[in-house]
Amino acid sequence: MSNAPLFAISPIDGRYFSKVEPLRVYFSESALFKYRLKVEVEYFIALCDWGLEELPKLNEVQKTALRKLYLDFDEAAGEAIKAIEKVTNHDVKALEYYLKSKLDELELGAWKEFVHFGLTSQDINNTATPMLVKDAYQQALQPMFHRVLDELKSRAKAWAAVPMLARTHGQPASPTRLGKELMVFVERIENQLEELSKLDLTGKFGGATGNFNAHHFAYPEVDWILFGNEFVKKLGLKRSQYTTQIDHYDSLASLFDGLRRINVILLDASKDIWQYISLTYFVQKTVEGEVGSSAMPHKVNPIDFENAEGNLGIANALFGHFSEKLPISRLQRDLSDSTVLRNVGVPFAHTFLAADSFLKGLGKLEINEDAIRHDLQNQQVVVVEGIQTLLRRIGYPEPYEALKQLSRGKKQIGLAEIHAFIKDLQVSHEVKERLLSLTSENYTGINF
Repeated sequence: MSNAPLFAISPIDGRYFSKVEPLRVYFSESALFKYRLKVEVEYFIALCDWGLEELPKLNEVQKTALRKLYLDFDEAAGEAIKAIEKVTNHDVKALEYYLKSKLDELELGAWKEFVHFGLTSQDINNTATPMLVKDAYQQALQPMFHRVLDELKSRAKAWAAVPMLARTHGQPASPTRLGKELMVFVERIENQLEELSKLDLTGKFGGATGNFNAHHFAYPEVDWILFGNEFVKKLGLKRSQYTTQIDHYDSLASLFDGLRRINVILLDASKDIWQYISLTYFVQKTVEGEVGSSAMPHKVNPIDFENAEGNLGIANALFGHFSEKLPISRLQRDLSDSTVLRNVGVPFAHTFLAADSFLKGLGKLEINEDAIRHDLQNQQVVVVEGIQTLLRRIGYPEPYEALKQLSRGKKQIGLAEIHAFIKDLQVSHEVKERLLSLTSENYTGINF
């Protein structure tokens, strides 16, 4: 059978192949090989720099040649590692053997037994994985979120002065402004991004069960904790000081939970915009040749926000599983984290897809000011909140109860009924004039 996207089991690698391609450099198996190789190469260089008497001091030419192994990592390198893995049936050991063969080619073979020296696989995996996750977030997902913020801010600014009927419990409520309602989502997303910016992802680096047993036995005079701390810091991570064979994954769980919160906000925004489209507050630009329904030619469906909603749900289901599962491991290690981590790119991809769909949907929106104005003018009853509040200020007896009797549960209360009520009030002329000036279109509070 063909390997083409048409035959992929997952739509991530099929239908949406081109849309999520920017993530492949972080989450493909080739990418994992590359990040693992970076850890192994940098570890070998760090050992040489640390001054172990059995190792040479590498010159800059040698260091550059070693680093080119991961910087120029390509498909051929990945295939070579996979070929070794067919024999070892162990992917990290295959990578170790691959690097040793490259040291032979670089005339550094005399020291190749210091490749993966004293390490267990998780010293590589639990540094490579948070590295690639960090890069994927900072270089792909975070910029996508900022694109969403920029688009929301642009529309909030353009629609800042548009008055709109609010709805609480689905019922007409005190009017608001369209731009401000979009800024609600902007502020929420910005708050979550700020929290994520403070998060340090951790890496595990301490040998088979986290105590540097082999390192300490071979070189008891070396401060391996200091070495490990400085090495992991150079990788852009913070070293977990107390671990079992694996990292406790708490920092990754924090990242996943933070991404879930952002996704929930995007989900909330998608549903609200969908509802505004349903109310005809927004109309959508049509795309030439696009079909909304196989039976109803008139349809222009809000598919972008629906696609965003679906992808956000899948992403959050997986992020939730990851953040709950990964921090739990039986005693010093079980292998259940391994297969989970191999899927870490999937919720990133669905989040990326959702944000892309959300942006596409935003790009199609045009406001229907006639519909917004008509809805607002048809619900003049919402000004009774302002009337009873001003009456409270001047000491008018039981104003809430009076306005409740006038308005609650009535089929239609217009300005005529409200003005008749105001004119009968025993208040000053100035107060009456102010109350009579109030309409649902100008009762919008502070203009942010």
